[in-house]
Amino acid sequence: MPPITVQSEERRKHPKGEKYELISKVAYLIGVPYWVFENEFESPQIDIYQELNQNKHARIIRNLCIVRTAIERFFMKINIKMYSEYKTIYSIPEYIPQEALEQLVADGIRVSKQTRLINHVIEINRLISDRINNCKDVFPDWVKWEYIRALFIMKDGFTEEGVKAAGEEYHRHKDCYPYKAYLNWALVDNGNILAYDRKFVSLLYQQNRDRFTDLAKVSDKGALAMSNIHDFVKKAEKVVMVVDCENTDPYRMCATLKVMDSKTLSKIQKIMLFDNANTMDMWRILESYTSIPVEYVISQRVLQNKSLVDIEMTAVTCREHYRENVDSFIIVSSDSDYWGLISSLPDARFLMMIERGKSSQDLKITLSRNGIFYCYTEEFYDGSSDKIKTIALANEVKQVLERALPQNIYDVLELALTATGIHMKDEEKKQFIDNNLVDMSLVMDESGKLSIKLNTK
Repeated sequence: MPPITVQSEERRKHPKGEKYELISKVAYLIGVPYWVFENEFESPQIDIYQELNQNKHARIIRNLCIVRTAIERFFMKINIKMYSEYKTIYSIPEYIPQEALEQLVADGIRVSKQTRLINHVIEINRLISDRINNCKDVFPDWVKWEYIRALFIMKDGFTEEGVKAAGEEYHRHKDCYPYKAYLNWALVDNGNILAYDRKFVSLLYQQNRDRFTDLAKVSDKGALAMSNIHDFVKKAEKVVMVVDCENTDPYRMCATLKVMDSKTLSKIQKIMLFDNANTMDMWRILESYTSIPVEYVISQRVLQNKSLVDIEMTAVTCREHYRENVDSFIIVSSDSDYWGLISSLPDARFLMMIERGKSSQDLKITLSRNGIFYCYTEEFYDGSSDKIKTIALANEVKQVLERALPQNIYDVLELALTATGIHMKDEEKKQFIDNNLVDMSLVMDESGKLSIKLNTK
């Protein structure tokens, strides 16, 4: 195993509450050696390496960066070999990783043979510049792609002057580059910039005279909270999660369940959703993100302006405790009214999951004074609720369109044949559909109006 580096020490200082996805992706693309990903004491994660290594576009950028770094690192030695021994970059394995060149060829990229080494760097810079946008989808939408992209673009890298300046800068501060891999970075003594996501993205935005504020996306503040939830569930005999749907975001709830560990989830017997009939449909998405049985309790309003959800939830929770012998409840709500429920069941154990902006200070003070743990659902947010919303919305749009469109294309064709006075045999109908209708598509104009495009042959 390679020796543990300075970067390892920095990783040890931040074992909990930090994320490593972004830095692992950047590390892969700039060509950080494989052994770094294998080393459990280093920040870049092996699973990210394995994932990206299956992506041709990412693989090309990584190998181009590996070759570029090797040239920068051993420029003088390679240059001597090329002039005195007429070597090419394809015949100097001691300086240029041949595996990277071979993989590039396999992926359809061949670095041409040059008589001058500096021209190799210019060529590689062009290849990277032309292809780096193919890796945009590797990164989440919430990080500014233009900042990430700039890391791979050598300043003035299409000119000899720019390449020379970058090379000189690299050699002066070689040990400051992450794992000695070249990237376009304004070198300041910030330690390992790829130590963890929060540090990296903060410095990245700072370098671009910007500020990254949504730290929940790059750090796992829910690590301690998750540990407390795990301990709560572990000590329980029977656990039921009760959700006040009127005071809880369904998509954030999905995201929360998604990040909870399997041992904790396995001890939760069921999730009880309390809501009125008008908004219950949006909560059905929850079943797609958990294997825990979901029970719907629909509250009917007597008065339109008065919800009975809190009363129903209180009554059912008491029933579960006394009749079903449930000893522990996870209440998901920001409503302070549930303190009455908690205080009325002294023999039951409670944990509350609340939303920061919806919960009162009085509720939090009361829970703390009585030794009842609470946590914010936002603490588990990693950006996945945005994806969940996107999927839910896309599926709903799809269903609306499917309801609007006829279900059987043969019925449509029969109507069209009648209108046009054309007669077809069954095999002719099938042939017409196969040739002209199978690949039809919806197109949208600037105003959002939809129309059907036929690929008529």
